[in-house]
Amino acid sequence: MTDTHDTNLPEKTVELEEEKKTAESLEPTEPEAPAENETAEKPAVTTQRLTKEEILARLKAITEDVENSAKSEIDSLKQLFYKLHNAELETARKAFIDQGGEADAFTPQPDSREEEFKSLMSVIKEKRGQLTAEQEKQKELNLQIKLSIIEELKELIESPDDANKNYNEFKKLQQQWNEVTLIPQGKANELWKSYQLYVEKFYDLLKLNNEFREYDFKKNLEIKTRLCEAAEKLAGEPDVVSAFHQLQKLHQEFRDTGPVAKELRESLWARFKEASTTVNRRHQQHFEALKETEQHNLDQKTVICEIIESIEYGELTSFASWENKTQEIIALQAKWKTIGFAPQKMNVKIFERFRSACDDFFRRKGEFFKALKEGMNENLEKKRALCERAEALKESTDWKATADELTRLQKEWKTIGPVAKKHSDAVWKRFISACDYFFDQKAKATSSQRSIEQENLDKKRSIIARLQEIDEETAIDEATRLVRELTKEWNSVGHVPFKEKDKLYKQYRTLVDGLFDRFNLSASTKKLDNFKTSINSIQEGGSQALYREREKLARAYEAMKSELQTYENNLGFLTASSKKGNSLLNEINRKVDKLKGDIKLIEEKIKVIDTNLQ
Repeated sequence: MTDTHDTNLPEKTVELEEEKKTAESLEPTEPEAPAENETAEKPAVTTQRLTKEEILARLKAITEDVENSAKSEIDSLKQLFYKLHNAELETARKAFIDQGGEADAFTPQPDSREEEFKSLMSVIKEKRGQLTAEQEKQKELNLQIKLSIIEELKELIESPDDANKNYNEFKKLQQQWNEVTLIPQGKANELWKSYQLYVEKFYDLLKLNNEFREYDFKKNLEIKTRLCEAAEKLAGEPDVVSAFHQLQKLHQEFRDTGPVAKELRESLWARFKEASTTVNRRHQQHFEALKETEQHNLDQKTVICEIIESIEYGELTSFASWENKTQEIIALQAKWKTIGFAPQKMNVKIFERFRSACDDFFRRKGEFFKALKEGMNENLEKKRALCERAEALKESTDWKATADELTRLQKEWKTIGPVAKKHSDAVWKRFISACDYFFDQKAKATSSQRSIEQENLDKKRSIIARLQEIDEETAIDEATRLVRELTKEWNSVGHVPFKEKDKLYKQYRTLVDGLFDRFNLSASTKKLDNFKTSINSIQEGGSQALYREREKLARAYEAMKSELQTYENNLGFLTASSKKGNSLLNEINRKVDKLKGDIKLIEEKIKVIDTNLQ
């Protein structure tokens, strides 16, 4: 800069007054720029995919360079370490419970890595404390230095010497001021205002010639234009947090740079302020979006906890129902793992709630299967006792009394609950073999039934003839009534000779099916009528054959009920939380309606069997 002097400069120029306004406008606004003593923290290193060992290695490196390490990274490493640690504990707890252990008795094994982690965190905490203390001391020292600079500025202003002669000393003081950075936060703005006041007073006294002043303005313009360009470039910085911290440094440099020509000051500051607003807005939106995402994650996790906590344990009374519910819990646990962090103050709490709900479910499941196993052993002893009683009766020739007693034993068998799968087939075969043996002997001894079967043959042939008389000219209502009456009459007729049975039934079935199709009767009614017709064929195997058919239908009924409950649960879950598309909901609703129809048909079939057993 040329040190040229002009003894006839005006006292206080308009440009310096405008510079004062510009300086005041650089004070922190919303969003607030950091004070000159603040140090922008480095963006945290991404830690989401680190292992425990990698976390410990990174913490060791941080202990060697705490001064240049970001607190956000240390907090992130701590949070990730305990996320991995808790996941390992959860896996160990689940394995312990799956092996038959009680959840309350679980004790985690010591983890040397956790001890090392705590030790490293203690070292980091201590060093950061020391660093903070040293920084506070330095801030106080810097405060005294800047106060002394202000005092020296006062002396320059009050000096009787020509202000132009003090210009070099003034520039040195300015340089010293800019070199001192960290000071107590509470003193920053007040100190800067005081400094700026005396700078302006010095400029008021300074009588530089136009050439000298224009050169200074030109140099400041170059600096501030570069700062504007740098601020505008930050709008495209991918790392929003890093852009924000870089902007704070640009603000500080803009404030420390002297004035520019009057006609450029307003437009230059507007340009810098506009670029700053863009960066600050992106920074604010980034953290608002992050906060919104974390809240959304918390909402999803809360819904999962509520689903598990609302389980009606009183309805889980079978192996199938517990297994279906277990698969739902496993699916919810898998869903949980895909959801990101909740807000920090709620993250641990919501996880503890989720783990508690899961632990309670698996504890109850263990208790149920323990009781179920004990009950199955009791059921096995009861069924073996029935086997012994049936085997004691199978040689009896008191047909009526013994048949009644065996029928009573079969009904009692139905009231006994399930047994272990490995015993189920064997004990059932033993019981039904004794019953079949008796009824086979009884059938051989009652051959007089043949004459009755011949009469039944004639009756069924008559029914077929009357079905053949129903033609296309018969009204639909009349045809429907006749088919139902003749079907009911057919079902009331007893057995026919074995060699005629299949031929006669095929002829009857063909006629009825044709009439069903011709008059468009419902498929459900058709199936039920077919079943009623087939009852006579089943009865030929004796009442035990009816009991076997009834048990088969009962098992199918329970399976369908369980499947229906699963679909209805899924409907509730999809409607409450996942909000799938209408196509998936419509498909599940269609299956639910079909299942309800099939269940109703099985109920009607069981009623038919019960009527025949009576």
